[in-house]
Amino acid sequence: MDDIRFPFLEHIGARLIRAEKGEAEVALKTESYHLQHMGFVHGGVISTLMDNTGWYAAVSNLDEGFTSVTMEIKINYLKPASGKELKAIAKVKRQGRSTSFVTIELFDDAKLVAYATGTYAVLQEQ
Repeated sequence: MDDIRFPFLEHIGARLIRAEKGEAEVALKTESYHLQHMGFVHGGVISTLMDNTGWYAAVSNLDEGFTSVTMEIKINYLKPASGKELKAIAKVKRQGRSTSFVTIELFDDAKLVAYATGTYAVLQEQ
């Protein structure tokens, strides 16, 4: 898993903490360029972290030769994020032959600020 590079995640400063058998964790130290006009972390940053963390969890649960892509993700923003570090934690709740169903929680300095569910298609690598 560590050998998979995501240039966009690297560009925004996110880093993979762990990805193992149906679970993943991605962290981001927030910078001024992550913020929207009121000083909170931009919703696009949050959705990027959550979607990619869900993907890592989905892929970590697959056999060699398979990968995944996002089919659908629904994010509930519970409260504004304004802390120094965001951490997304994802878990595969159901693994099928063609889809993975994943839940993702996003924490701002250990407080839950967003919750998401994602469906990821399972594809054979070419």
